[in-house]
Amino acid sequence: MTIPLEEQLHIIKSGTTQIVPEGSLLDKLRRGAPLNVKLGVDPTAPDIHVGHAVPLRKLRAFQDLGHHVTLIIGDGTALIGDPSGRSSTRPQLSPSEIKANAQTYVDQAFKILDREKTTLRHNSEWLLALTLEDLLKITANFTVARTLERDDFQKRYTTNQPISLHEFFYPVMQAYDSVVIGADVEIGGTDQLFNLLAGRELMEKLGHEPQVCLTLPLLEGTDGVQKMSKSYGNYIGLTDEPADMFGKVMSIPDEIMVKYYRLASTVPVDEIDRIEEGLAAGSLHPNLVKRSLAHNIVATYYCEDAAHAAEEQFDLVFKKHEIPDVVDEYAADLTPNDEGRVYLAKIIADAGLTPSAAEARRMIDGGAVKVNGQALGAKAYNVDPGLLEGAVVQVGKRKFIRLV
Repeated sequence: MTIPLEEQLHIIKSGTTQIVPEGSLLDKLRRGAPLNVKLGVDPTAPDIHVGHAVPLRKLRAFQDLGHHVTLIIGDGTALIGDPSGRSSTRPQLSPSEIKANAQTYVDQAFKILDREKTTLRHNSEWLLALTLEDLLKITANFTVARTLERDDFQKRYTTNQPISLHEFFYPVMQAYDSVVIGADVEIGGTDQLFNLLAGRELMEKLGHEPQVCLTLPLLEGTDGVQKMSKSYGNYIGLTDEPADMFGKVMSIPDEIMVKYYRLASTVPVDEIDRIEEGLAAGSLHPNLVKRSLAHNIVATYYCEDAAHAAEEQFDLVFKKHEIPDVVDEYAADLTPNDEGRVYLAKIIADAGLTPSAAEARRMIDGGAVKVNGQALGAKAYNVDPGLLEGAVVQVGKRKFIRLV
């Protein structure tokens, strides 16, 4: 069934920041042939979160509209390191690190994308095969002045921060990816616009029909302020346990719920429009809307049964203030020290409930650590081992572990 042009455009534009130029996208859609929609990702980390998944969700929307997508794993460009949004040169990864990260990224990406409608490519195929003559011909299409126009380079240049020569090659190489695969549309975050436009420029100079550039906003994390990032501790990981994922979504501020619906859920655009109108009019309760969002996101990465179970556990912990029925076990070393105590902060960190013992101490001081439902007092880092045998340790609102 052919989807009307206006409906396609409405779905494509939902949640987007810019389409450059929109008229060219309309022209391409009017032809009626499936578009080749490109997304390039550098495997700089092994795991991806809901923020990383935003462009993947838009790719899936294109697939559902009948278009084809090309997912490029930037194992060639990752050797350079994307300078976008950087105030300093990105550390270069080794080929083995890139390969390991790429595999886990692909596994997680196909939780979202339709494999049958996806072409998976690695840009090392063509980038590492370029000769010096090839490279000179490609780079001759760009100027230093034009490259220095990008915000991050401009800031570093004016503040006397070093810019390594190899960083200038990054947008050129990303642009060449578009030439090789014949992209009709390239997707990226708002911080990627310069790179996307470089692809459009190179395609035109080499006699190809230029791609359309579609940018998406960066998704704020659970704090509702900073962009989602592991370093900020405000992320929702695609591999988070269902209950933890549900609880994290429930913790986002009401003000960014609709943005999450548009960028992170599988809810149809027309339904999201109705939700946005209902929230604005006060006819929909924000808590119920957020519960539906959390349920959708968990079901997307797991299944309906997991989403129902996560919701039940959320109610058990937050409404009834009880310990969940199922708690992961952790084999802790409860050997006492010379004072007959056990350093609980280290156990909490070793169990993965906090990133470090220092963070565990901070949580204890803030009253955010409970043993069998009883909050520990400030500075209670060392605990009687008898208190911990078989105990359930809770850190924050959603993290539990049973010590065995």
